[in-house]
Amino acid sequence: MKIPELFGKGKPVFSFEFFLPKTAEDLEAFKGTVRDLKKLDPGFVTITYGAGGSARDRTIDVAGLIKNELGLETAAHLTCIAHTKAEVDAILDRLKTLGLENIVALRGDVPKDRVVPPLERRDFKYAADLVAHIRGRNGFAMAVAGYPEKHPEAASLDADLTALKAKVDAGGDWVITQLFFDNVKYFDFVKRARAAGITCPIVPGIMPVTGFAQTQKFTAMCGTSIPHEMAADLEKIQADQEAVVRYGVDFATRQCRELLAGGAPGIHFYTLNRSHSTATILSRLRA
Repeated sequence: MKIPELFGKGKPVFSFEFFLPKTAEDLEAFKGTVRDLKKLDPGFVTITYGAGGSARDRTIDVAGLIKNELGLETAAHLTCIAHTKAEVDAILDRLKTLGLENIVALRGDVPKDRVVPPLERRDFKYAADLVAHIRGRNGFAMAVAGYPEKHPEAASLDADLTALKAKVDAGGDWVITQLFFDNVKYFDFVKRARAAGITCPIVPGIMPVTGFAQTQKFTAMCGTSIPHEMAADLEKIQADQEAVVRYGVDFATRQCRELLAGGAPGIHFYTLNRSHSTATILSRLRA
């Protein structure tokens, strides 16, 4: 099934992102989490990409496992910063063999275990180049990444929006945003994207807070801001893990309700390979 077919039918599309399990020993626990969240009947799930060595093969294997053994429509992340066209074509062939029809196409970060050629010598300089290449192969639907607060490397909001438009024009079918905590930033992002001629679904990415230090780390990496009131609240309770989780669930539930009421086509949950918070939030939204 092509994931874009899910949108525009009058119901919000809920989806989950999973991290690639780091070791074979982690796989069984991971499968348990996926099975728990499958009970919530998501429209689709995504699996993050291990760009180098055995991690690349495990990404493909795990994506196939989620779709074919666990029975969930799966979009496999694919990054291009460290790959040649020949390598990407081999990956696409394997994905197609496993029956996978959906990809989250990304530039990606430099992998720690691989030397990356300078920009001018890369087969894929930017994510838009990867999207165009995959579109030329046919057979795949593609999500691309959007940044309500701009990509950390972008010179400006306008420059970042230009890059998003290039990805969509090259063949991106829907947008999944980076995590954010201020809905005003999402709605402003959508407004600017529409004005730029981007008409595809723009799905907000939501990460329920489960730890203050972890949230600070993630937001620092991806350029997301933490609202002052939220940071103050979390700072007060950060030593109480259960209180932080409850706060994260309550905050994300309110955030998602406002997003859906404002016209968001669905919610993409960054699960951190945990089921409790996401399951609780989604159950509340559906109730």
